[in-house]
Amino acid sequence: MATRKTVTTPRKAKGIRRGGNTPELAFFDDDFMTSPEARTLRILSEYLEPAKRFEAENVRDTICVFGSARILARETALAQLEEARRQRQGVASARQRVTMSRYYEETRELARRLTEWSKGLPGGRRFVICTGGGPGIMEAANRGASDARGLNIGLNIALPFEQVANPYITRALNFQFHYFFMRKFWFAYFAKAMVFMPGGFGTLDEMAEILTLCQTLKLKKRMPMVLYGTEFWRRVLDLNALVETGTISRDDLDLLHRSDSVDDAFEYISTHLAGDVSEPGGQPTEESGVLTAPAEKGAATGPRRTAMRKAGPAETGPA
Repeated sequence: MATRKTVTTPRKAKGIRRGGNTPELAFFDDDFMTSPEARTLRILSEYLEPAKRFEAENVRDTICVFGSARILARETALAQLEEARRQRQGVASARQRVTMSRYYEETRELARRLTEWSKGLPGGRRFVICTGGGPGIMEAANRGASDARGLNIGLNIALPFEQVANPYITRALNFQFHYFFMRKFWFAYFAKAMVFMPGGFGTLDEMAEILTLCQTLKLKKRMPMVLYGTEFWRRVLDLNALVETGTISRDDLDLLHRSDSVDDAFEYISTHLAGDVSEPGGQPTEESGVLTAPAEKGAATGPRRTAMRKAGPAETGPA
C-alpha cells in the first residue's frame, strides 16, 4: 500500500491546534492541491484570488498591451550590436534587434501618455495598463505606466522560458497563472482597449480570440483595438485574403485600427475612451448588455454588428 505523504510545514492558521497525530488539513496538503482531483479548486483560485486583489486596488477598466517578449530596449539592443561587431559574429541579427527596438520605445511612450491622460480624468475613472507581465513589449508597457507613476498590471504565466516578471509591475497587481484560459479571462474581463504590437504566436493568439469575441458579439460594444506597425503586420497577416475567400466580412476589418505612430494610437484610444468616462465601469450586469441571451440565428452579421460598432467603447469584458 502506497504511503501518503503529508505536508509538515507549520501553518499559522488562527484557531487551529495541532497534536502529534493530527492529520494535515486538506487545503494545506500540497500533494492533494496539486493533484488532478483538485484541478477545479486550482482553476477557481485563479479567479477568486485575482478578483480580490483587483477589488482592493479598485481596478475596473484596463488597456491591454500585447507584443513580443523578445523585443529589446534600444539601449540594450545597441549594446548587443556593439558586442556583435567586436566579436565579428551575429551582426545581422543584432542590427535587426536594433531595428525592432523602436517598438519597445514607442510602447513605453504610449503607455506613459495613456497613463498620464487616465490619471487626469474626472470622477476618479481610470484606465490601467495591463500586460502579460514578462519582458520585451510587456516590460515596455509596464515601464511606461511606471514612468507616469500609475498602477499597472502584469498577468504572468508559468512557462519554461522567456516569461519572467519584469520589475516595473505594481507589486499588488503582479500575478502568476498556471492556466492560460484563466489568464485570458482576466485580459478580456476589464479590457476597454487593446494594443497589438509586433509579436509572435502569443500575440496572434490573443488577437484572434478578442476579434472572435467582438465578431460574435460576446463583447457588446466596440473596443478600440490598435494594430501597431503596419509594415510588420502587412507581412504577417493578410486579412484581405479572408475577405476575398468569404471567410470574414469586409466590415470585420474595421475592428482593427492600423497605426504607425504614438500620436495616432494615443489619439485613437483616448478619443474613444473619453466618451466612456461618464459611464460606470465594474462588474457586468444584465442591464449593461453583457450578460445577454444568445443572439438569434443570423444576428451576428450585417446591420446588427455595424450598429454595435457605432455604439461606442466596450463597457466590460465577457462574463
